[in-house]
Amino acid sequence: MVEPRYPAAVDRYVDLGRFYDLTAAKAAAEEVKAHTRAYKAAYVRAYHHLKAARQVELDAVAAVRKTFDREKADRRTAGILSRELRRRGGEAGKTTRRFLGSITHKGYIWRFDSVDVLCPKVYELADSWELAGEMLARLHRAAADNGWDTIVCCAPEEPGRIEHLLVPGLGLAFVTSRPGMEYGRKPFRRVRLDAMTEPQGKARLRFQTRMAVLLREEGAAALKDAKANHDKLEAVYNPYVDFDGVRTLAALEAGRLLSWLG
Repeated sequence: MVEPRYPAAVDRYVDLGRFYDLTAAKAAAEEVKAHTRAYKAAYVRAYHHLKAARQVELDAVAAVRKTFDREKADRRTAGILSRELRRRGGEAGKTTRRFLGSITHKGYIWRFDSVDVLCPKVYELADSWELAGEMLARLHRAAADNGWDTIVCCAPEEPGRIEHLLVPGLGLAFVTSRPGMEYGRKPFRRVRLDAMTEPQGKARLRFQTRMAVLLREEGAAALKDAKANHDKLEAVYNPYVDFDGVRTLAALEAGRLLSWLG
């Protein structure tokens, strides 16, 4: 429930509770409580596993980054800028932030098909260790400064870091590709950022990578449990909800709001 900031004068309550069959719903109270406790507990397990996976991953990333050849990466970035982003556009240089995918109860889902629809020319950045952020940030600044609208796709677990960059006006995209997030198509060009590192302790890195994968699999399994129990909760509630009444009220409220715009 959201409290009205200026009751009646500006906003007001919309009571959806009247569409419950309260007597029937109360008869199923114990089942409702059980499914609610179960899905909330599953979410707690998921968060714990995903947080642990991320910490293991960050430790490995930090170790590899120490050996990253940033000068070589800067030279590759400069070459891309000179080839692809010198031309000035006639757009506002507006940045739209989106997520291209994330982990779900089905595991990771990435919508690279969205990239292909908007951008026929794709640079694939082969990057297993989160090294592409600085390059993508530099490319984004250049595109925006030159008057191109961009779509910045942020990393789900670190929204301040760019993971993919689309410049639809140029039909140009830069996508990060790694195990579990493979682009899976033939790119226009591939930039192998992994080859710009000389990591030490490769056995330890392999162990950390495998541990992060297993923890994420446990997290995804917990998300699946959460969804299953939430589905059971909805199955209990649904027979006791007057959905026709909900839809009628929604239409009335939509008409009221649209009348103000006229």
